[in-house]
Amino acid sequence: MAPISSIEHFRVPPRWLLVKITDSEGSVGWGEATLEGHTEAIEGTLRGFTTRFTGLEASNIEHIWQLAWRQSFYRGGPVFMSALAGIDIALWDLNARKLGVPVWQLLGGAVRERVRVYAWIGGDRPGDVEVQARGRWEQGFRAVKMNATEDVGWLDSPSVLEASVERLKTVKRLGMDGAVDFHGRLHKPMAKQLARLLEPYGPLFIEEPLLSEHPEGVKQVSELTTCPIALGERLYSRWDVKRFLEDRSVDVLQPDISHCGGISEIKRIAAMAEAYDVAIAPHCPLGPVALAACLQIGICTPNHQIQEMSLGIHYNVEAGDFDINSYVKNPEVFDVTDGYVNALTGPGLGIEINEELVREVSKNAIPWPLGGFVGKDGGFREW
Repeated sequence: MAPISSIEHFRVPPRWLLVKITDSEGSVGWGEATLEGHTEAIEGTLRGFTTRFTGLEASNIEHIWQLAWRQSFYRGGPVFMSALAGIDIALWDLNARKLGVPVWQLLGGAVRERVRVYAWIGGDRPGDVEVQARGRWEQGFRAVKMNATEDVGWLDSPSVLEASVERLKTVKRLGMDGAVDFHGRLHKPMAKQLARLLEPYGPLFIEEPLLSEHPEGVKQVSELTTCPIALGERLYSRWDVKRFLEDRSVDVLQPDISHCGGISEIKRIAAMAEAYDVAIAPHCPLGPVALAACLQIGICTPNHQIQEMSLGIHYNVEAGDFDINSYVKNPEVFDVTDGYVNALTGPGLGIEINEELVREVSKNAIPWPLGGFVGKDGGFREW
């Protein structure tokens, strides 16, 4: 028996929250509990989990997950599930390291040798997509994702949608697949139009055509287009996902491993989705621990089809010197070749964290601020 002896968390730039769990034998695991713009809320929840979980047997991952869920009464949602994700990922890492195997080996073994990946281009106000897409090609990517639009009014001029089509056409001309992220910025009158305009040019998928808080609207849009519909970053558990599977309104689920309760829950969500012939493509514009955890899922999950990577994403670039390779001692495990990352074969998550750097930069790291858009009329718009 090796109970949990300590749970620590570290706020690090550009906007990540890492979790370290140590057991009584000195074994260590790392997790990521990042929730963009809500760092302090996660930290408070983690402090509560630390009190509850210290002294529990570290190998009983499911017991700890169920304890968090069943004995919390007010549960679910982004803050609770992101904090739980950090704990869960760290426990999987710790236990797999003790056994000297990758996490995917504990989850049933490999169903593929490599994971298809994509990267971001264009930024929050998309532009220069041709130059950026060519740069991604040189990095080894064969698929990219971009925001569909800048901020858009509830019922805006149809002309604001024209640039979205041109950006997709540009990417396709370069021989790359292009996913288009509506980001929940559009409301139904505009989303219906844009889905129809993009359809002839074959997007890899259109993401969050509407916010997931509008399931009836998502279903309506799905019935108006042949474009694959993707969403899920703002769904935090299998119970949140259930409605969209039953509605048959989503083709690609995008749970975020750091938002939906970690490795344990995303594996359950993936199994549910497979029963409805729905692929998963986990959301992950986050840090190296979250990415490594997603790649573990990708190797052992049959309906995992493509993985988001935050290498050089605009959020990282805007923050300065820190990217997904900054905190790992073996960044080569994230190398992209012809659109794929090879299976991580090292123990645990397959990455080695530079703990000295993490501790140093966390001393002065500030929470990542929330963003937002304001329309020409002074009213708030979806970001």
